[in-house]
Amino acid sequence: MGIPVHKTPPNARTSYIIDQLEGERLTIPGSKGAFRILASSKQTDGGIAVFQSGAVLSDAPGFHWHNEAHDVFLVTKGYLKLWNGEKCRIMGPGDFAYVPPKIIHNPELLGPHTETLGLIAPGDWIDFFRYVAETYSGLIVPENDDRDLKSLLIPKVMAAKDRFDVHFARDYQPPEVGEWLDTENTLPGPLEPYFLRANTGPRWLLGGVLSRPFINASQCGEKFAISSIESSNAYPNSPLSKWISFPTVDHCFCVMEGLLKVKIKGEEDFNTVREGQTVVLSAGQSFTLEFASRYVRFISFTNGRGIEELIQTAGSPFSSFILPEEAPAWDEAAVQTVFEKLGVKVDA
Repeated sequence: MGIPVHKTPPNARTSYIIDQLEGERLTIPGSKGAFRILASSKQTDGGIAVFQSGAVLSDAPGFHWHNEAHDVFLVTKGYLKLWNGEKCRIMGPGDFAYVPPKIIHNPELLGPHTETLGLIAPGDWIDFFRYVAETYSGLIVPENDDRDLKSLLIPKVMAAKDRFDVHFARDYQPPEVGEWLDTENTLPGPLEPYFLRANTGPRWLLGGVLSRPFINASQCGEKFAISSIESSNAYPNSPLSKWISFPTVDHCFCVMEGLLKVKIKGEEDFNTVREGQTVVLSAGQSFTLEFASRYVRFISFTNGRGIEELIQTAGSPFSSFILPEEAPAWDEAAVQTVFEKLGVKVDA
């Protein structure tokens, strides 16, 4: 049978696949945009919510902040203008931003068709979107929804301001948009807001598996981690071809390029997860990965220290920008020690 394919996340903490442009699909009236929720509290034990967001040019929702919620923005298509604390940047494909609690922020999708991947922790915050939005049954985004966003949104927000962790900063004087800085290519310390330019930041290589972290668990109070994971079927003997399980950490893999094969223990066959699809692997589930095309890239979202931590701890810093022609050797005994240190279970 393999991993089941769903149009919306199942109502349990289990493993599943979501097809491209599917998920729990919502639109805020007049926003000309859609949210596609891929995983939230019921699938991650309250830890995180992962979603896609798409829109054409639309009004920004307004400057606001959260007491407890963490926000991230990863642009995959188009352009996003984001005010994040004392900075404002125009973000393009591959650019990333982290907004910790209590930081005033405001996203504006510039179009002409912008898509982002987002994460919110804790996962229950996604209920705010569910409250202010309505079900979207269209194709990609409601480009011709000309209803007045503010007249529809503000009454709902005011009625729910005590139910959700959203606090608007009405007299806030925002910073002007600025140019990207040469320093916006590193990961800062814990709970610092930041922008990370596309294809920069640290890189770690374990065998032929490359991890480019956008944010580590150590930066956000151990709430989550996000990384680009890349490899190739040209490399033999992948360190991720073992049966591994993370007892308390859920994984959400959004495949951006290539073919990723995933198998969960107890099932006979691999599931091929293609570009645009998402696979969620629940905590405690033993799984193995096979990189099934010449180049494979997926974005990994976890509600704790997950596969990205394993690659970073067992691997080595990598100075190049793309996968090497040949995978470097790796010490299986040393990797096993890292598995044990991180509490990762390895099955025969």
